[in-house]
Amino acid sequence: MSTITKKELVDRIAEQTQAKRILVKLIIQGFLDEITAELHKGNRLEFRDFGVFEPRTRAARIAQNPKTLERVDVPAKRTVKFKMGRQMRDNFSVAAVEPAKTK
Repeated sequence: MSTITKKELVDRIAEQTQAKRILVKLIIQGFLDEITAELHKGNRLEFRDFGVFEPRTRAARIAQNPKTLERVDVPAKRTVKFKMGRQMRDNFSVAAVEPAKTK
């Protein structure tokens, strides 16, 4: 498994679309900024067949430091849940099966 950076993604899309790299970078960054802003507002984002981003709040809890066994208060915090859409789920299940066949 490898990590794809935003720069690599920009380069791929610029090559595929023959658009200028700086324009692709601005569009992708604008897209990511809008997603972040909407999640910050508490809005749910749904991209058909891709998936759904939904802001969640984790409740405050008491945890335990495994090293010292000391109890620690963990405050409530906001997170984002992602649920895969149908097309992505189908692509993942196919991709998981194909490498197993080649081994």
